[in-house]
Amino acid sequence: MHEGCSGSFKNGEEVVAKVRHMGFSEQMMPMPMEISCVECAKEFEMSTFEDQCPHCGMVYGVTPCHAFDPENIKAAGIGY
Repeated sequence: MHEGCSGSFKNGEEVVAKVRHMGFSEQMMPMPMEISCVECAKEFEMSTFEDQCPHCGMVYGVTPCHAFDPENIKAAGIGY
């Protein structure tokens, strides 16, 4: 994993694991974001630091430090 806000992640699973470890999974993001699912291409609003596509179950995560840019939202896998 990484320390603070300066690190990077190899994949979406690491992002979601970090968010879960920090206890932020169910916390509301400062600003919800409309994203397009990488699996089913349907759009949905991501409102918590860990969320999932309501259409196919793809799980997404973003750390609080990086929650202001949709480029930082990473897919971890369906049902991850």
